[in-house]
Amino acid sequence: MKNLKIFLLSTILLLNFSNKSFSKDIPASFADLAEKLMPSVVNISTTTTITTQSNPFPFQFPPGSPFEDMFKEFGAPQERKSAALGSGFIIDEKGIVVTNNHVIQDAEDIIIRANGNKEFKAKVIGSDPLSDIAILQLDTKEKFIPVKFGDSDKARIGDWVIAIGNPFGLGGTVTSGIISARNRSIGLTRYEDYIQTDASINSGNSGGPLFDMNGDVIGINTAILGRSGSIGIGFSIPSNSAKLVINQLIEFGETKRGWLGVRIQDVSKEIADVEKLDKPRGALVASVAQNSPSEKGGVKAGDIILEFDGKKIEEMKQLPAIVAKTQVGKKVLVKIWRNKKEITKTIILGRLETSEDFKITKKDIPNKELVIEKLKISVKELSKDDIKARNLPNQTSGLVITKIQNDSPLFGSIEVNSIILEAQKKKILNVNGLNEAISQALKSNQKTILLVIYNNQNQRRYIGIKLD
Repeated sequence: MKNLKIFLLSTILLLNFSNKSFSKDIPASFADLAEKLMPSVVNISTTTTITTQSNPFPFQFPPGSPFEDMFKEFGAPQERKSAALGSGFIIDEKGIVVTNNHVIQDAEDIIIRANGNKEFKAKVIGSDPLSDIAILQLDTKEKFIPVKFGDSDKARIGDWVIAIGNPFGLGGTVTSGIISARNRSIGLTRYEDYIQTDASINSGNSGGPLFDMNGDVIGINTAILGRSGSIGIGFSIPSNSAKLVINQLIEFGETKRGWLGVRIQDVSKEIADVEKLDKPRGALVASVAQNSPSEKGGVKAGDIILEFDGKKIEEMKQLPAIVAKTQVGKKVLVKIWRNKKEITKTIILGRLETSEDFKITKKDIPNKELVIEKLKISVKELSKDDIKARNLPNQTSGLVITKIQNDSPLFGSIEVNSIILEAQKKKILNVNGLNEAISQALKSNQKTILLVIYNNQNQRRYIGIKLD
């Protein structure tokens, strides 16, 4: 009985301690924090002139028709003013404001309410559509209360956050929640590493700050999931990603991002198996731009970038963000997996904003349709007409996939009309070349064959295909 009492007492004490340890971080109120921060959050309204031209008739009057002049006015351009709302926050006492690019894009007039609902005109210092960030300067000599940025890398899933903004024109609205997830990508911008939060974010919150419990900005509220309003899934640009862009926009009026000059894709398990890589990791180089830093540094299509400037690349999406943050002109070491071993290349970074598009040369191949029995697909050799119809460069070699059987190992991985360019890192000039690559893989007891294709968007892709 004595031992039982001791056990029960210990359990009660333990539970009491646990409850206290978990509850001590739960704020009793956000009032003091909100009162302190609200003067630094601004409401943004913009106006834009939209020109439309419409014809109320489902036909066109022929030239010289007596009706032409009579009804000409119905097709005349019409102009109307469009208004939009957003949020922002002050980062300098002189009235420098951070917001989203989409809040002020194409705006003719920008009016900001701050300092006790006073209205100020603002001009754009710089904007960046790739990150969806814009910097504004208020046209006034007044002083403002700025906020400071926090370290978004230290923000953890489950941490308390508050959002302040101008949803639906209701300025000074405060909402609270937690960080729901990190490193989210939703396909809105080129560089995405969003913080997900369940703090209520609605139309008009865009560009507003996401604060931690220290009152530091750890995110810029940018997007929500769902068109009808907040459903508890909002996304914010992390402060550590935003700060570099913000500083460049303030200093130069534009961004200066590092540029490698490669098109990349994920490393699948099948590709990792073929390349004898320990696990799927890194960024697979699908193609290399001509005269790019990567080409000059010796990077080749098929390389897997494992490390860039001392930073390991575990997922493909990490590389563009890391490269973009690296100083233009910097000499960096890049660790690459090639031919089943690790090598190192030295690359001098270029600037993304001044880079050129790919210039790939290709050649004509006569047209002919045949069956690849091992893959259970039908193909034809690329013709001049195919190249013209798909707006491809003048020279290419490969096979166009015309049919894919339901039991094909390519079914679900490759679309009809994709072009097979390489197999097992060898260029495919004809059907015999593809059959030979497959036969050699089977003879060497390889269970997977590596294909390089152009998809229907003419993007170069690596595909690992398991063979029976």
